Amino acid sequence: MSRKCQYTGVGPKTGNNISHAHNKTKRRFLPNLQKKRIWVKELNRFVTIKLSASALKTISKNGTSDLAKMIREKQIKVR
Repeated sequence: MSRKCQYTGVGPKTGNNISHAHNKTKRRFLPNLQKKRIWVKELNRFVTIKLSASALKTISKNGTSDLAKMIREKQIKVR
């Protein structure tokens, strides 16, 4: 799997490392991904999904109804 949040679609960003002498070299900013096993009440089962930490906070705040909808519409592949 790629380094991409399955819920929000957030992936790596690019930028520069800047030295004290102001030399610039390319670098990647990777998202804070977590592999979580979440109980989805609407589907009556656990799903394992790769989420960013901010998406995990959103799901804990709003519930799993949006997640269940995305899974049913085949926008998210789960294990």
